[in-house]
Amino acid sequence: MSPVIGLVNYGKAGNVFNVKKALEFLGAKVKIVEKCGDFDGTDKIVLPGVGSFNDAMAEIEADGIKESLVEQAGKKHILGICLGMQILTKAGFEFGEAKGLGIVDGEARKINVGYKIPHMGWSYVEIVKENPIFKGVDEKDSFYFFHSLEIIKTDQILGFSKYNDYRFVSAIQAEEKGLFGVQFHPEKSRKSGLKVLKNFIDL
Repeated sequence: MSPVIGLVNYGKAGNVFNVKKALEFLGAKVKIVEKCGDFDGTDKIVLPGVGSFNDAMAEIEADGIKESLVEQAGKKHILGICLGMQILTKAGFEFGEAKGLGIVDGEARKINVGYKIPHMGWSYVEIVKENPIFKGVDEKDSFYFFHSLEIIKTDQILGFSKYNDYRFVSAIQAEEKGLFGVQFHPEKSRKSGLKVLKNFIDL
């Protein structure tokens, strides 16, 4: 039986269309989550996102789903994608400080590089810990990135990637909470990204 994925739509920062399309292509059923009661009947949660950390958290607060979303951690598997991964942390520092969901340790800050920001393009993932999300993924698999922030001050690291010679955290896991995050966009990463999404669906 296909799992029901709760896909959180938090306004302009949610970016749900392409993620929904990819999940349904892989056989999952998708339920759009826009208010607290929408989490009912879902088996897993995906938190997609593009844009500003501050705007994303403001929209989640305005929708009144922050507490319900935090409550899902430890009950259901959660996957945060790009901005959706960043807001899982305690705080973001993009335009001043903004509180995150606080589900995982760490904070999101602008990438500390002398190159053009945002970082945009294809990169590999150096997997540093055995985990189910990257099952079947190897060093030949590349993923599409588009981001200005990176996660720092966390030890819940699954993988690193590089922007030229700069190494940054590109995947995290809070194992006890069944939670994963990826900095890249699996829904835009062709076969490599579909592997990651299929692994999440199959958890």
